[in-house]
Amino acid sequence: MEIRRCVCNNATGKHRTQIIATPHRRFSDHPITRFFKLLQSNRNHTQLLLTKSERLPGFGAISLNDSAVLQGRPVAPAFQSGTPGAATRSHKPLKVVAIGGGAGLSTLLKGLKQYILPHIDCGLEPAEPSGPMIGELTAVVTVTDDGGSSGRLRKEFKMLPPGDIRNCLVALSEDENLLSRLFQYRFTSGSGLEGHSFGNLFLAALTAITKDFGQSIRLSSAILATRGRILPSTTGDVQLCADMDDGTRVLGETSISASRRRIVRLHMSPPDAQPAPETLSAIAEADLITIGPGSLFTSLVPNLLVHGIPEAIAASSAVKVYVCNLMTQANESLGLTAADHIRALYRHARMPFLDYALVNKSPVSDDLVAKYALESSSPVVCDEQAMQDLGVRLVKGNYVAQGDVARHAADKVALDLLNLTSRYQFFIYAKRGLGHAVNR
Repeated sequence: MEIRRCVCNNATGKHRTQIIATPHRRFSDHPITRFFKLLQSNRNHTQLLLTKSERLPGFGAISLNDSAVLQGRPVAPAFQSGTPGAATRSHKPLKVVAIGGGAGLSTLLKGLKQYILPHIDCGLEPAEPSGPMIGELTAVVTVTDDGGSSGRLRKEFKMLPPGDIRNCLVALSEDENLLSRLFQYRFTSGSGLEGHSFGNLFLAALTAITKDFGQSIRLSSAILATRGRILPSTTGDVQLCADMDDGTRVLGETSISASRRRIVRLHMSPPDAQPAPETLSAIAEADLITIGPGSLFTSLVPNLLVHGIPEAIAASSAVKVYVCNLMTQANESLGLTAADHIRALYRHARMPFLDYALVNKSPVSDDLVAKYALESSSPVVCDEQAMQDLGVRLVKGNYVAQGDVARHAADKVALDLLNLTSRYQFFIYAKRGLGHAVNR
């Protein structure tokens, strides 16, 4: 059995298939093999070469020096924070997929939202954008939360946890005034109501009416006039399970976060959780895929445990960027460097997939450092050589926002992400001899 990819001639529009690997026969049922067979005729097919696919099922330490990696993909060019997008005759709108959960994802979405092209309904042609803009923005959100209001609703109504979805709805809403504040309102008293947020209850009610959690998200998006699409990473009823460094196994996201032991590896139960077809489609068609910022093991890794999502990310021709956390996190990432975060992502995805990592170079204020030190947290150390050894290009910028908590300056992060994508596409098309035709 051979793994093929579909190659499109941009000049003629014709397609042809090309053999890119012949896996060892005993791995013919490997998930990667099944994935490539399924997408054999997809025009956005992968440049992933599995020249040593027999090494993948070991899932040991993965290095980009290993031959079982993205060898068919050109090495990403260097990029400096603040560099404008490629100078082209036109900037076609980008398709962006942001993967994550928690406060990190909603913060990033607020920044990306500023660059979404407005919908013109008056019949006039929109002005040509002066820089890269977003045509489609999709958030892929983890759904493993089992604590607080989300956990209560999940248990009582047998629905997916709505909390992270609600935060993304508010982050992408057209304006963040009354309706958004209403969705975020949390009851502080009342039998059965205390601790619940209105947005969570609203999503629970819509789910009960429509019998479809995805439809409840779409209806809520319409009410809030969100500028983007929100998809759960899976529609299955899943739970996290963690192997700890003392050999114990902890079940449930809340219990994992509360444990004082170091997480060695995460699992998802059931292990064959399936993604929504729209999620795989959005990833396949993306120009830019981001993962992070967010809690490493409870917001980022769970998305990579959903069957088919890591393979879809690796197969996508998009530029893939990790937005590194500003601070380490108690009970999740204490002592981990930026490269350690990437290694954990690769270990759980079972393959490397990143081109770039955005890392903060601006010093965190002394007050914030002291505040986070009370929980043993500290700024994430950027170990440049280790990042280079992993084959990930480093983009260092001033990404800290002013405030009493450590948050990314979402506008700066978003602008660098879009300019980076524009530059990357120009680089790829230049290597193919296609000049200024930057976007697909």
